[in-house]
Amino acid sequence: MTQDNVSNKTVYRVKDLSSHSPTQFNLRPSRDKTDAICGQLGLLGLRKLSFTGELRSVGRRDWQLDARLGATVVQPCVVTLEPVKTRLDEDITRLFLAEMPVEALAEEQEMPEDDTQEPLGDVIDVAAVMIEALTLALPDYPRSDAASFEGAEITPPDAEPIAPEERKPFAKLAELKKKLEDKG
Repeated sequence: MTQDNVSNKTVYRVKDLSSHSPTQFNLRPSRDKTDAICGQLGLLGLRKLSFTGELRSVGRRDWQLDARLGATVVQPCVVTLEPVKTRLDEDITRLFLAEMPVEALAEEQEMPEDDTQEPLGDVIDVAAVMIEALTLALPDYPRSDAASFEGAEITPPDAEPIAPEERKPFAKLAELKKKLEDKG
C-alpha cells in the first residue's frame, strides 16, 4: 500500500468511488477529534487511534469496507474508578447493500446473524464506522487488576438483612424432601 494511493478522507460519495480498483483510506484523527470522541464515549483517554483499510465494489451496486481498527483506550474501573488502559486491535468488515434483504416482520424480531450489513446511501462515512467499531470493541466492564468486589447486600432502610439460609430457597425444599424420604 503506497502512501500516494491512500486517502485520509472520512466521507466518500458512492458515485465517485471506482468500481474497478479499491479506494484505500488511513484515518488517524487529530488530538481535537480524539478528545471529542473521548467525551462522546465517556473515556478517560484515547491514544494511537487508527482506522486503515479499503472500500471496494462488490457486484454491481454494493460496497464492502475492510479495515483494521487500532487504539489504546483508558476507561474508569467499574469498581474503583481508577484508570484502566486497554489496547484494541480489531478487524472490521461492513457490507453496504443497495437493497437490504427483506425479512418477514414478526412481533418480536431477532438480531440478524450477519451484523456487517448496512443499507447503502449516497455516501459512506468511514469515520462513523470507525467510531461505531471503537464503541463496540470497548470492554463493557473494565476492571483494574487491584480491584476486588466481594458483593453488596442491599436492604431497604430499617429492614433486617436477609439471613444466609433464606438466600437459598431450594434448601428448604431439599430439607422437606429429606423428611418425606425418611418417613417413607
